[in-house]
Amino acid sequence: MADNPPSASENSLLSPPAPPDHQGIPRGRMALLFTVVLVSAAGNTAMQSVMPSIGTALGVADVWISLAYSWSALLWVIFAPYWASRSDRRGRKAMMGLGLAGFVASMGLCGAVLWIGLAGWLTPLLTLLLFALCRSLYGLLGSAAPPAVQAYVASRTPRAERTQALSLISSSFGLGTVIGPALAPLLIFPLVGLTGPFFSFAVIGIVAMVALRLRLPNDEPRFAARGLAFDAPYGGSGAGRHATDKPSDEEADTPAGQDTSLPAEAPALKWADKRIRPWLLAGLLGGHAQAMMLGIAGFLVLDRLGLRDDPLAGAGPVSIVLMIGAVATLLAQWGLIPILHLGPRVSTLAGMALSVVGAAIFGTAGDLHGIALGFAVAALGFGLFRPGFTSGMSLAVSRPEQGQVSGKVASVNGASYIYAPALGVWLYGHSDWIGFAAIIGFCVAVMVIGWTRLDSDEALMARADD
Repeated sequence: MADNPPSASENSLLSPPAPPDHQGIPRGRMALLFTVVLVSAAGNTAMQSVMPSIGTALGVADVWISLAYSWSALLWVIFAPYWASRSDRRGRKAMMGLGLAGFVASMGLCGAVLWIGLAGWLTPLLTLLLFALCRSLYGLLGSAAPPAVQAYVASRTPRAERTQALSLISSSFGLGTVIGPALAPLLIFPLVGLTGPFFSFAVIGIVAMVALRLRLPNDEPRFAARGLAFDAPYGGSGAGRHATDKPSDEEADTPAGQDTSLPAEAPALKWADKRIRPWLLAGLLGGHAQAMMLGIAGFLVLDRLGLRDDPLAGAGPVSIVLMIGAVATLLAQWGLIPILHLGPRVSTLAGMALSVVGAAIFGTAGDLHGIALGFAVAALGFGLFRPGFTSGMSLAVSRPEQGQVSGKVASVNGASYIYAPALGVWLYGHSDWIGFAAIIGFCVAVMVIGWTRLDSDEALMARADD
């Protein structure tokens, strides 16, 4: 890596990926990775758009709807690091496929259970319990895909381009959160009703699985390559391969000179590692604030607009608010970050400051316009915070540690949804002010950590790559 400091463009969090004749990932392959994350995000936000109305139709208390996600989130925290580690040994493509399979199974089964429950064939309690069980498949298996995508990108891009590439992948989540709420009202069909988005995104997930299988080259390591990886993971001598061995699919379509081997097995990256500890804490606290805001959003719309008595009509306004918030997230990741050349630390701090303002507006609004405005400002802030945290974690460690750090990022993201949405809804049910004061408190805590403990953007970029 060059000793010169990164230019402004290199220090931005988002720009188009490098073309195939450079060290970056080819555009077609990046688009496929983008799609893997986008489908999952769109499906989940479409589900969030209709779940408050489904809960109301079932006659279930709001807090129990939020708690139904907790088991899945806990499984995500437990299994994301495991799948990330396994991707280093078995290949990232296999883990992406496993993650999509978990998403498809979860969406399809959840839709079936809720449809049966809404038809009156199951009691509300049994419906919710079965929903939580089926949803757990997403935490158990779906957690394999995001860390595999992140590790795939991080291990195949140089440091100067890595932050940009990771932000592009992160923005696929933002785009998915626009598409999901926008499509949700259109997917409420006469036969399946409010469960239509579940079945529709299960089908979309199957299409994504087929595309992944056909279009992404295999990256499963060969035994000879694994044996050499410990000694010279980035060497180009070719030792250990016989002259008669055929190149793998990954090697066959990769430009000469680009390293495509899976990273060497690095020492275990501990949670208390001083390089990532402040980032982990910031990510956990900021994630709690975002999860609480999302948990409250749908129920607040129903309450402030007086739509509790008409759950089907409530799906539209909830989708509008979530979609506007998602557009604001994209504005942050596709507009503000590259234009202002924001690095991880600055992006994190600015994002939390905006989230405080947005939470205050959102918590006091009484009509759809004010609710949407407040949620959009908060989403703009979280749209700056999330890629800042992700890229800060990646840049804090070496290339061989990318698989492990991506698992920890996914685990922290999942931990935010174990109890935070239910906590937010519970506090909101007792007092609007207490619920939003807790959200603002988490954001302020991240700002304090950011000012006092996070590495500067210059220090992150100047750190040795490996």
